[in-house]
Order: sequence, then structure tokens, then C-alpha cells
Amino acid sequence: MGYRSVFRPGLFEGSVIIVSGGGSGIGRCIAHELASLGARLALLGRTPEKLQRVREELGLDDARVMTHCCDLRDEPAVIEAIAAVLRWAGRIDGLVNNAGGQFPAQLKDLSLKGWNAVVANNMTATFLASRETYRQWMIDHGGAIVSVGADWESGMPGMGHNGAARAGQQNFTMTASVEWAHSGVRVNHVIPGFIASSGLDTYPEQAHGALRKVRNFVPLKRHGNEAEVSAAVVFLLSEAASYITGASIRVDGGLRNNARGGFYQVPEHSRSTPFAGFHLYRPPRVLSEGEE
Repeated sequence: MGYRSVFRPGLFEGSVIIVSGGGSGIGRCIAHELASLGARLALLGRTPEKLQRVREELGLDDARVMTHCCDLRDEPAVIEAIAAVLRWAGRIDGLVNNAGGQFPAQLKDLSLKGWNAVVANNMTATFLASRETYRQWMIDHGGAIVSVGADWESGMPGMGHNGAARAGQQNFTMTASVEWAHSGVRVNHVIPGFIASSGLDTYPEQAHGALRKVRNFVPLKRHGNEAEVSAAVVFLLSEAASYITGASIRVDGGLRNNARGGFYQVPEHSRSTPFAGFHLYRPPRVLSEGEE
């Protein structure tokens, strides 16, 4: 059994798409869906073992997939990474800025090093990969850029460094969508809610209870999964989104609409059926401990 995408077979035949953070979690899922639709893939990340594992899972030859290890926070490394993709494929049709990382911490406890690391992981990396893809190819040939972010609009108590970085990432999306429109480049943004991805297992044990309980605040009463985020990314990369740019699509089960509510309690229900498109998906361990 392969990936069960809702999009037509061959949708990205002949296209070259970069997926940063393609070695795990949502990025791994996006890579599988794009490969199932015919795309040639360049997987970028910092851990060669993770990238190689996904490459082996895909079962594609060297003409269909390449991996390149680099620190996306490092300007020379990103310049070379995009150049390496062009040497391999001769073109870049899409870029998915999925790489990122954060950790729980209150502002009073944050070191400058921790602040800078998260801002670099989630905002600077998006800027550098997007800028270099634009400079080296898309400025003359067009293309689509999609960044995977996080919801920051109500603040992010307990992870203020991540909220600041994600706000900057979304603002970058809006600005680039205008500045690069004349080159035929669309720039969009996907905002996942609480997604049952492997990234949840990286959080410290004291956060596990909260991660399990968040479903209580989600109107659809469940966590999302990686395939549900991937579907939004793939749509924005596709020709069907040709008149969409500078937009942010929420994949959060309605959480944003319930965040400020104090007068209505969503009844318990099990009426929301997950889209189980990713054949290799496994729920994170932290949720298998039992949702409350």
C-alpha cells in the first residue's frame, strides 16, 4: 500500500520541490505525498541518518530524490544547498519551509542563546531558504513557496520565543508574496494546530499531560495528523492555488475559533474522522500513553 493522496496522480510530474526538515514528522509525510504525485525531491536537513531513512522509504533512484545536509540557519550553507539542488535538477519549482524547532520555556527563564536558537530555527531559516531559492532560480522562472508555521496571534505563553519567530515567519510570507509576485512566485503559509507528529515526543515529560489534554479545547475533539497538514501544503504548491498568495491556511480543527470563548463548551463527540493518507504514519508515543 502506498500514500493515499486526494490529488490526481502525476500532479507534480517533472517538478522539482525542496522539502526542508524532510527527515521526520510533517516533512517526511510531505515528502512521501509529493513523491507519490510524481515530484522530484530535494530533502534538506541537519541529520544525515534521518534523510537517508526517508530516501530509502521512498524507494526512488538518484534522478528522483537527493538529500543534502546543512544547517539552514547558516547563510553560506543555505546558499550552497540551493546551488546543489540546481546542479542536481537544473530547476526548482517549489520550496517547502518545514524545518524548525522549539522548546517550552517562560520568558523569564529564557537565555539569549535559547531565544536566538529558536528565532533562527523558525524564522531565519525560512528567510534564507526562500531568499536563495528566489535569487538563484525563481526570480526568472517563478514557482511556489509554502512555509509551515504555528499559531502566534493570541500570544504563546510558555513559548514566547517560538511565538515571536512564527509571527515573523508569517509576516515574511505576506511581504514576500508582494515583492516577488512580479516574478510569478506565490508565497503562502500553513498553520498547523496540535498535530500528532513525532515532534511531540521531543517535548519534556512535564509537558506530556498538557499535550494529551489539548483535544479538550479543539472543536473537532482530536489531534490532527501529518497527512492533514501535508494536504494543505500540496494544495498551495499546486496549480489549483494559482490565485492564492500571501495567505495562511489553518489546519487546527477549529482551535483558533474557540480560543477566546468562555460561554460555550463544545460537547464531547467522535464525529470528526481523520484523513489517514500516510501509509507509514505512527502516532507519537506521548499520545499512546492515553489521551485525557
